[in-house]
Amino acid sequence: MEGVGEMSVFWAGKRVFLTGHTGFKGSWLALWLQHLGARVTGYALVPPPTTPSLFEVARVGAGMESILGDVTNYDHLISTLRSAEPDIVIHMAAQPLVRYSYANPVETYRTNVMGTVHLLQAVRHANSVRAVLNITSDKCYENREWIWGYRESDRLGGHDPYSNSKACAELAASAFRDSFFQLGRHVGHAVALATARAGNVIGGGDWAQDRLIPDILRAVAAGEVVEIRSPTAIRPWQHVLEPLSGYLALAERLFTDGLAFADAWNFGPTEADARSVAWIADRLTGMWSPEARWTVTNAPQPHEDRYLRLDCAKAGQKLGWHARWDLSTALTRIVSWHKAWLAGDDMAARTLADIIDFTGTRRDRGDSV
Repeated sequence: MEGVGEMSVFWAGKRVFLTGHTGFKGSWLALWLQHLGARVTGYALVPPPTTPSLFEVARVGAGMESILGDVTNYDHLISTLRSAEPDIVIHMAAQPLVRYSYANPVETYRTNVMGTVHLLQAVRHANSVRAVLNITSDKCYENREWIWGYRESDRLGGHDPYSNSKACAELAASAFRDSFFQLGRHVGHAVALATARAGNVIGGGDWAQDRLIPDILRAVAAGEVVEIRSPTAIRPWQHVLEPLSGYLALAERLFTDGLAFADAWNFGPTEADARSVAWIADRLTGMWSPEARWTVTNAPQPHEDRYLRLDCAKAGQKLGWHARWDLSTALTRIVSWHKAWLAGDDMAARTLADIIDFTGTRRDRGDSV
């Protein structure tokens, strides 16, 4: 992957429209874009999706324009997008939870599918946009419990409403690319559209319900025994900065070389970091304290895929992207981040420090930190 100093040169002054900027991944990306000198306009629901939230504790909104809105409200979305005049659009707004999708399937499809359709339709009528990156999920694949990783050309599907809605969002993006952003007419319409599929993303500042790492951290911080489900399930775990670095590299290439990069892309960890839920629980509780314990819940559980890996050779070969932090490093960073938050540290500075450590470069964010 290109040097981050070179990346900073590209992003400095770029106008970026980021949906879902108040969420966990969105907050990390918004802070990183500010660090790179981009002019960020965020568009997301109010309030942030969790309490507490990374967006609030790291004061992410201090260095950007934050617009409150719903991606399913087309009129407000298009007026906001036009007003922002972005060069690049990164669409992260979503209902991101599998278990929640079982209880709220209509909301899940409305947000994840029609929200994507509204965003892409709005881009058609925003003349400033050159590149669009639609973030979906590794769960968009039809999971056949293969031991090898899924490639971008493999069949889409999804058993649960969340996973299936992400497959639908992929199909919607493909249809818009073929119908309205045709590769053969790239010079004419000047919009390059790609989708990005990442594995199970973990990191400091995630307080979502029904996610393994946040559930463990809540329990151990309260001195409770952690209850987990599906201990043998294997997922491609990765620190949040890993896929975000891929998104930034891909968005840049979409902007500069759209024809060659307007496609679907996987961003996942190495094969060694596709680990079981039990492995994560053992390591994380051990890192937190000698007293931390976990057990398996006996409560009935909805279907969740047992085995999932991504093949990221395409991103490695064509973008020069590779995972940097192994899973043990990621877990160490998460424990350190949350202990710092519990101690009352400046979490804007702490979060930015993780970004700087990851990239190996330094650039002042300004007065907002």
